[in-house]
Amino acid sequence: MSYKVATVAAIVGAIAIAGAYTLGQQQGKAPASVASAPVGAHPAGGAQEIREGKVGVDPSEKFTHFRVGNKNVKKIFADNGVIWVATSGGVIRYDTRTDEYKMFDNQSGLLSNGMFYVGRIQGKITVGTYGGGMSMLDEKTGTWETYNIPEGLGDAFVYDVVETRSGDIWIATWSGVNRVRGGKLKDPAAWELHTVESTGGGLPNDWVYGLAEGKNGEMWLATEGGMSRFADGKWEHWNHSRGIGADYDKVKQDIAYKSDPAKESLHHAQQKREMGLEGIDQAYNPNYIIALVVDQDGSVWSGTWGGGLAHFDGQKWTNYTTVEGLPGNHVFMLHRDQQNRLWIGTNNGLAVKEGDKFRIMKSSDGLFSDTVFSMTTTKEGDLWIGSYGGVAHIRPAT
Repeated sequence: MSYKVATVAAIVGAIAIAGAYTLGQQQGKAPASVASAPVGAHPAGGAQEIREGKVGVDPSEKFTHFRVGNKNVKKIFADNGVIWVATSGGVIRYDTRTDEYKMFDNQSGLLSNGMFYVGRIQGKITVGTYGGGMSMLDEKTGTWETYNIPEGLGDAFVYDVVETRSGDIWIATWSGVNRVRGGKLKDPAAWELHTVESTGGGLPNDWVYGLAEGKNGEMWLATEGGMSRFADGKWEHWNHSRGIGADYDKVKQDIAYKSDPAKESLHHAQQKREMGLEGIDQAYNPNYIIALVVDQDGSVWSGTWGGGLAHFDGQKWTNYTTVEGLPGNHVFMLHRDQQNRLWIGTNNGLAVKEGDKFRIMKSSDGLFSDTVFSMTTTKEGDLWIGSYGGVAHIRPAT
């Protein structure tokens, strides 16, 4: 499939949030400066300082620039003509039909500007924030209701949220994972917190980055210590010793980030010690699972920190790296689109799996940057791809 290109661009700055994203920012390309906003590009909801908005159009090329500020794009959610962009400086609501946009941040009811998650939970736009808990938007009044540690949240840092088919809500935090039975957010008795300690090590690490419901209602959890599964009241986990991620000898020539996070962070140093990786002084930890997708057949895809893409068929893990055709071995994002294609966002471009091969897209093909942190697709086939500094909107060619 060929695509026409539009880009949501940003003025580049330096906002370091954490972990993989900090390193990704340092590697990202700086977009060119953008012009002032033209007539017609206006914020919804009254006058405010113009920090984002359409700033240039090239009708012949279908190429558009939007200003989004000094932000890193963590998550994108397509919502019937509206695109929600979760950034390290707030969440933006952009209406593709009218070009209206609005920024929600700590000036409009949120407790933090850093965003890790945006989606709909119980029919409400919900954000997971960096230090401000989980907030849900009343779109009629424009007000946010926040759930934080006093309500039962394990930690104020919320990385992912899933509403299961049974109605439970699972919330990934950096101090374990919450399960809210029946989605009864107002009932303190419905809140559970599962940690390494409470699960007897079934959850291998309290830093939980991703969640996905499996084929039979089981819950899969991506953590900094490997992949965990909760099914029928029992926990099981897998890490590199059980097959996740390629061995260092296979990927060491293609490690993108030469600086070792363990030298900057006591937390990362501890993780490397626990995993027996002290002798590796590069950004490689295949136990660090950043992204997660569960297919309809129940198999699981995991994105690792330097160990490539891992696939679990229920019996064993198979790993894909640059040797097998991936553009990069740091996998930040995984996404299944409406055509059931698997998209893989890496430190060196975006790949779509086509049979046993990978088709690669880079900035020369229309991406905003070769470092891809987030993505969504629409029913029309549009791609929205987030990087540090901006979003590429790529439309199917007509």
